[in-house]
Amino acid sequence: MIQTIGQIFATGTKEQIVSLLEAALKNSKESPMWTEKAIPLSEAILSVLIPLREQNLLVSPEGTIQESLTPELFLRYCDLANLKWLAFTLQQSNDVSKLERSKYTPEQAAKYKAMDLSTLGGYLSGYTVNLEDEWLDFPIANYNLHIGVSDLIKKLI
Repeated sequence: MIQTIGQIFATGTKEQIVSLLEAALKNSKESPMWTEKAIPLSEAILSVLIPLREQNLLVSPEGTIQESLTPELFLRYCDLANLKWLAFTLQQSNDVSKLERSKYTPEQAAKYKAMDLSTLGGYLSGYTVNLEDEWLDFPIANYNLHIGVSDLIKKLI
């Protein structure tokens, strides 16, 4: 059975989605540099969005409830500022054992289960995103690089 990209994001594993992106990159004839950037970014994002999907607690960068993991939601988190917001939101959520900064009811938010943020944290720290102080900015060059990577992933999807 052939699945659409939307169905793969809605139900697939991190490995399935990353594999799909790797195949699309390979067929795109893009520079290997982009693969080296796009795949770790995708893995970092999916390392937290998949567990949120499984907990039925997906949120947009504005904290609004998302019914399913879609390519569009994934692309929103390709933005470095949105990904940083998600990292701090999930760290706060891990600390208090409920999903913070969302429009879920307190009862729904309390269903949040702490998750491993090491893949996401490792990725962000590699791009000099300060993981101690949310309000410290990151270098604009890193933000601009992510715009390029995000645009590439958008073309692939």
